Amino acid sequence: VTLSGASGGHHVPSYLTLEQKAAFVFVLLLFIFLALLIVRCFRILLDPYRSMPSSNWTDHTEKDTFDYRIV
Repeated sequence: VTLSGASGGHHVPSYLTLEQKAAFVFVLLLFIFLALLIVRCFRILLDPYRSMPSSNWTDHTEKDTFDYRIV
């Protein structure tokens, strides 16, 4: 009794073709990129003001208060 089914079944090779290897590497790189983006988004959500330069929003608020003082 043979379990391989050599008479009618198709044989699945144990090795991967070049296209399959390239596809697996590409999908793996996409998953790594996705994980990096998720980590970056969670870091921004946990501390949103750390990623923003302090000069931007302080200059903006000082400019707004100065505009209000003129009016």
